[in-house]
Order: sequence, then structure tokens, then C-alpha cells
Amino acid sequence: MAEAAVVAANLSKRFGARVAVDDISFRVERGECLALLGPNGAGKTTIIKMVTCVARPTAGSLTVLGHPMSQANHTTIKARLGIVQQEESLDPDLSVEKNLTIYASYFAIPRRDAERRSAELMEFVELSEQRRARIHTLSGGMKRRLMLARALINEPEMLVLDEPTTGLDPQVRRLVWERIRSLKRQGLTILLTTHYMEEAAQLSDRVIVIDRGRIIAEGDPATLIQKHVGAEVVEVRLDEAEMPVSLTSGAWRSERVGDVLYLYLMAQTSDTPLLAALRGLDFTRRRATLEDVFLTLTGHGLRE
Repeated sequence: MAEAAVVAANLSKRFGARVAVDDISFRVERGECLALLGPNGAGKTTIIKMVTCVARPTAGSLTVLGHPMSQANHTTIKARLGIVQQEESLDPDLSVEKNLTIYASYFAIPRRDAERRSAELMEFVELSEQRRARIHTLSGGMKRRLMLARALINEPEMLVLDEPTTGLDPQVRRLVWERIRSLKRQGLTILLTTHYMEEAAQLSDRVIVIDRGRIIAEGDPATLIQKHVGAEVVEVRLDEAEMPVSLTSGAWRSERVGDVLYLYLMAQTSDTPLLAALRGLDFTRRRATLEDVFLTLTGHGLRE
């Protein structure tokens, strides 16, 4: 069995009195896409920073691509990673192509190889026609695609994506998803954080849900949905303060959030009593999703 790309054991990170990551253990297997999910402040980005050698663990052990995390190994680990950060970090004074070829020089990639690789990646992210464009002329979607291309310039063993499609319109987001799926098919290991539950469901082989620095659930998306939510969800919009008695019990789990009552249905739920209970009410019935899992586990309340 191949060595895992990331092995974390009893990993913790503290900033003064605040515990950002609290004694967690996990693995990222070679060739898989693992998604880290959690509310704001859950510890996702701190984990990414430790994996990418930006932050030093307070306690526990962390091995990345076969190298124990230490100051002595930072350069070796970084050379084998591709990283797309949350924040746009392109050089505004350079063209699209130069952002790639100059970045390639940081990895001591020969100029001719850098030019060839840059051309291939611009085609891969559909930016060939913008090769001479300056960064300030690009749309937000073009910039994110260029950051993905730049992260691949050194042919990394693992790609780290921290909120890769935040702020993108649906068309660009789905283009980025297609490119990430093609990288998965090539066997690239991917570590992903995202607030888009559909993104995690579309891309990840396995999901880890983190809250307040601790792992609260782990598994493939379909298994997590079935375990924590069920097969379907009914959303009932209530105008009155009182919940109808017919919905207070049944072959479902219920949860009220504001003026919406959620009914979580298992696969064996009979339609007859359900439809009788819903008669005359304003409701929507749909398949359960990873977002339902996320809200069930972490709550519906706002996190700042």
C-alpha cells in the first residue's frame, strides 16, 4: 500500500489562548480528493497552512509527501506542492504568460520547459488567447483559472485548493470543477477546502467535517448523507407560531429553524402518512444533500 500523501496524528495549533486545531488525526491518501468542510473559524485554513508549511504545529505530528513537518524539510515539501490560496496573489505587472514562466523559475525549471509547460497550462485553463494580457484586464474567473495553472507549473504531487471558486459565477465554477476532475483522473492528490457543499459533493472522494478545531464527521459524501440525514428532506414553510400536531411525530426527524420546519426522511418512509400530515401546507420535497449534513452537524446559526 502506497504511503499516504498526508498523515496527521494528534495535531494541534494554538494562537495564544485560542485553540484553532484541537488534537485531530487524519490521512490524505495518494490519488484521492479530500475535502475539509466547516463553519468560519472551524480550523480549515489553519490545517491548510500547516500542511503547506506556512504555520508550525503546536503539538502532534504531521508528515507531508513522506517528509516529517520540520523547518529543515519546508523547501523539499513546498517544491512538491501546488497551492491555490483564497486570496488572489498574481503579479499585476506581468502578463498571463509571464506570471507562469517567472513562477516556474522559482522551481529552477529550465526556460524552454517553462515556456512549454506554460503554453500547455494556458490551454488547459482556456487562457491561451489572453497570454499577453495584463492581470488588471482579467475577470475574476480568469484570475482564478490562472492561479490554478500557476499551481500546476511544477507538476506537483499534491494540489492544495483553499476556497478555489469563491466569488465565481456558476459557469466559471463548473469549468474549474471539470478541470479539477480531469486532474483527479490523472491521479493527482487533492486537498480541498470549500464553503460550497455542491463543490465538495462533486469533487471529493472523502469529506472531513470540522467544527471548533475538532473532527466531527468523516466519510464519503453519500455515506454521510445517509447516516446523518437520510434519503430525502421536506421543507415546510410555516406562517403560524404553532407547529401542526400532525408533524410533531412520524417516521422522520424534524427540526425547526425560524419559519421553516425540516423533516428528514429515511429511505423506508411511507408516503401515505407523510402526505396526510402535509395536506394543505406549503412544502418542498427534495433529495438530501451534503449541505443538509453540514447544517445538521454544525447548526443553522450564523458564524462570524
